[in-house]
Amino acid sequence: MSKGIAITGMGIISSIGDTVEDNFHALRSTVHGISRIEFLETKHKDAIMVGEIKKTNKDLENTLGLPAINSFSRTAMIGAIAAKEALDNAKIDSIDKYRTGFVSGTSVGGMDMTERHYLKYHEIKENRRYIEAQHAGFTTESISNYLGIRGYVSTISTACSSAANAIMLGARMIKAGKIDRIVVGGTDALSKFTINGFGTLMILSDEECTPFDENRKGLNLGEAAAYLVLESDEIVTKENKEVLGRVSGWANANDAYHQTASSSDGEGAYLAMKKALEVANISSEDIDYINAHGTATPNNDLSEGVAMTRIFGEDTIPTFSSTKAFTGHTLAAAGSVEAVYSILSLREHLIFPNLNFQTRMKEFSLIPQTELISKEMKTILSNSFGFGGNCSTLIFTR
Repeated sequence: MSKGIAITGMGIISSIGDTVEDNFHALRSTVHGISRIEFLETKHKDAIMVGEIKKTNKDLENTLGLPAINSFSRTAMIGAIAAKEALDNAKIDSIDKYRTGFVSGTSVGGMDMTERHYLKYHEIKENRRYIEAQHAGFTTESISNYLGIRGYVSTISTACSSAANAIMLGARMIKAGKIDRIVVGGTDALSKFTINGFGTLMILSDEECTPFDENRKGLNLGEAAAYLVLESDEIVTKENKEVLGRVSGWANANDAYHQTASSSDGEGAYLAMKKALEVANISSEDIDYINAHGTATPNNDLSEGVAMTRIFGEDTIPTFSSTKAFTGHTLAAAGSVEAVYSILSLREHLIFPNLNFQTRMKEFSLIPQTELISKEMKTILSNSFGFGGNCSTLIFTR
């Protein structure tokens, strides 16, 4: 088995909590964060269920200590909060002490800011300052500036695998000796843009989502940000750092099938899992638990299920569950949200349940873990799949 890259810090904010500790408590207590929309103004407010962070933009600004006039979008603000927690958790008090980088994934960038100001962009000159917040790179730059990271900074936008690919890139950079430590993850806030877009695809549920259920109706959108701090073994040894876990395997692949759907044979997901196992230098039998992508859409859950049976065999698939019924589908942040949950599972010897499951899918005999259980684990595989065939898999070890 590959030794992997050390994880020394984690941070998260989601609909089930503002910190890692809050999220863990909710997962352990099986308390989800799915509700009607409270803060975002949209005509769909009472029509769908979402995983919304229960804080106003003003609350977030106050938490960060931002000036009254600023260009931080909601996506950037929640990202800064989670990334700061990760740095604090890693006990990093001097950013410039080592070669430090930041890689962040996002799909909506500052769209929520754009939606608030674009209609009066030409009428109110002061609103023009906010146009820079639109693009994804500005979101990353805002967070990195807040953290004081001036070295390697990069943005990844591969739909719902963005954060997983950020973690993969960071791990590869440390392994190659290009950087000493790096903050990696993703952030996405709810916006009219995503709600309208997913609504057009007719894959939003008006009820709490039901991953891997025969009668699943669609996903619950969510908003969240989560980041890991990855550090070289040289730093870990020199500073006697606590290692929370390791990123030991990674891969991405593309099934080149459809812009907004996964292939029926799960080819992209299959290739991503297969390659990640090879990078980790382990076999499928070594996987103790799968944190599945499990969005509760008819297409994803069937495609992912087929891919898992191809890798593991239908009757020998490890214990698996999707945690998206807790948080909603947090899009670009999903891979890092579930990376945090995977590390918590490893450290606490717990498998968090696949909520709301009732009926097995007719295509195969797969049944997710539906109750919180204790299990000794050494290796967890986590899937993140996005539109455009962007499939990524990470493997975490103790």
